[in-house]
Amino acid sequence: MTATLKLRKIGNSMGTVFPREILQKLNVDEGDELFVMDTPNGIEVSAYNPEFAQNSAAAQRIMKKRRNALRKLAE
Repeated sequence: MTATLKLRKIGNSMGTVFPREILQKLNVDEGDELFVMDTPNGIEVSAYNPEFAQNSAAAQRIMKKRRNALRKLAE
């Protein structure tokens, strides 16, 4: 899908309006956060937070490694 977004002045900032089809593909609604990332292919806008995913993966590794200790703490 390719879409053209027009920048508009909003107060002292600039903003754009996303078409409904793009919002549905991103699975976002009013008040949700979007993440803007600089990639080798250009700028990427996503509802996916890569920092959270990285932290979550690290937590999963620790929980797997320390499973017995976490079970004892849960008692």
